Amino acid sequence: MRLRHIKGAEEMIAANRFVIQTPDEFRGSWSKEQPLHIEVGTGKGRFIMTLAGQNPDIKYIGIENHSSVLLRAVQKLEQEELPNLRFILMDAVAIDEIFAPDEVDKIYLNFSDPWPKDRHAKRRLPSRQFLARFYNILKPDGTIEFKTDNRVLFDFALEELNYSDFELVAKTYDLHADESMNEGNIMTEYEEKFSSMGNPICKYIIKKKAVSK
Repeated sequence: MRLRHIKGAEEMIAANRFVIQTPDEFRGSWSKEQPLHIEVGTGKGRFIMTLAGQNPDIKYIGIENHSSVLLRAVQKLEQEELPNLRFILMDAVAIDEIFAPDEVDKIYLNFSDPWPKDRHAKRRLPSRQFLARFYNILKPDGTIEFKTDNRVLFDFALEELNYSDFELVAKTYDLHADESMNEGNIMTEYEEKFSSMGNPICKYIIKKKAVSK
């Protein structure tokens, strides 16, 4: 889907108090007082804003690579200020330059870009390459929750676990029909759109494998 560029988005993001402009300066000190949860590919922000509002004792960071998309999330946060939520404009490929080893408690991946061409597989967020980066920054009991309506991407994500240091905790091919996994589910804008079209939502939860002593 082609993203519509908003003129001046970069400048507005660079001047906004809810966007962390030099996140590398906080590496190693993000989670000293609160658990840290991050969403990679935060989109327009409804999912992470809802979570932050429900869980004031958790610190949330929303990461987005597209300024025009992030601007929409920032504008929402300006209307409903949440002290435990901030955003970063960045490419997630550099995520372990922003967060230190064992610093993040949970990562959310929601309706990530499927990058359908085979040569772009390593750009997919549930790829083994990204899982290795996520492994580095997650705490020993850290988890990742991934949702998508793209069955091909979901099957790819499950296969990539075989080449990672993560293990599957739970999965479903139809989230909204799975009473256990759908409990407390917060829908993103995309999820609401796709499910209203009759598309089943896939979800998995994975965790770091225990390190053998």
